[in-house]
Amino acid sequence: MAFGTLQDVDIRGKTVLVRVDFNSPIDPTSEMILDDKRFREHIPTIRALEDGKVVIVTHQSRPGKKDFTTLASHAEKLERLIHRPVTYIDDIFGRTAHEAIRTMRAGEILMLENVRFNAEENLTMKPEDAAKTHLVRRLSEMGDLFVNDAFGTAHRSQPTVVGIPRVMKTVAGLLMEREITMLSKVSSGAPHPITFILGGTKVDDSIAVADHVLRNGIADRILAIGVVGNIFLAAEGRAIGEPSRQLIESLGYTGEIQKARDILAQYADQVLLPETVAVREKGERAEYPVSGIPQDTPILDLGSESVRSMVDQIRSSGTIVFNGPAGVFEDPDFAIGTYELVRAAAGVEFSVVGGGHTAAVIEKMGLESAYSHLSTGGGACIEFLTGKKLPAVAALEASWEYFGR
Repeated sequence: MAFGTLQDVDIRGKTVLVRVDFNSPIDPTSEMILDDKRFREHIPTIRALEDGKVVIVTHQSRPGKKDFTTLASHAEKLERLIHRPVTYIDDIFGRTAHEAIRTMRAGEILMLENVRFNAEENLTMKPEDAAKTHLVRRLSEMGDLFVNDAFGTAHRSQPTVVGIPRVMKTVAGLLMEREITMLSKVSSGAPHPITFILGGTKVDDSIAVADHVLRNGIADRILAIGVVGNIFLAAEGRAIGEPSRQLIESLGYTGEIQKARDILAQYADQVLLPETVAVREKGERAEYPVSGIPQDTPILDLGSESVRSMVDQIRSSGTIVFNGPAGVFEDPDFAIGTYELVRAAAGVEFSVVGGGHTAAVIEKMGLESAYSHLSTGGGACIEFLTGKKLPAVAALEASWEYFGR
């Protein structure tokens, strides 16, 4: 992949439009930001641009959602975290925005209004069409350089992601560069054996990842846990219990069972499934072999035997890609599988985590520094691991090829 980075451009005195992803959980009543993790991830890029005039382009939620709101509190949050003044204006590309940017000085930071307040940003478009939108034309008039640091939206083919790079020189921010570099290492240069731990409830994504990494020889083995594990057990012909079967059906994943069956037909020796599971009986944790799962209670965690065998597989790995929990980890009685696998993976030479619940558990356990990379973009990370070219990455490459240095 050939794209420009901050090391390739001189931003002194330039007006730099920076696309970040500050989309965060918000209290709908007080509009207080409940988690500032995404802000902290982007701060190194913003600090690296301090010799220029920094104009932040970002979004919060999307139309129709309760947390679709202005960015006034986001500007305040960033100001507190970065210890520098951040000016917020309730305009995206109108006269107010133009005038505010015109009068900026190097080192100043300005945050534009929620870019998704503009209807065009909520559309999925081809890059050539996105470049012609009113939004892209007007935003590009206000800057000298575009920096895309929003890996969380890298899988979206929206105007600010794929349109602006067609009309402005565009480079990757530090977060975007790190995400692409670390995720690329999984398929090229990571130490073997490479083990993918695929769990949680986003079954279709995990099945797509398993198929890609096994078919292309990227993964040496797959550990299937959580609802993903239940899908594979069902594909193997196991009776997983009516509640677990109904959950799969309610999530719309019944069709994934056949896909899992096809994977097992070719790569059964590389897919490790649970041997035992945990359920709740009379209010307490109870464990059963997969050959005798109770038919009237849901599977809530891996059983102890499964945990031990999977931990052994993890410890013998050179690389771990971890995406999704092993069960209902929010309940202490059923957090054992997730926590033990997370603890084991922390000791592996190279480790990548696909964000979301898994990253939250790792942070709660205080093990962030033990992992090589915790991705900031769940959806973008998964798409990357399925071998797809992310729209934002393609746009970065095309912009660098066209505009060059």
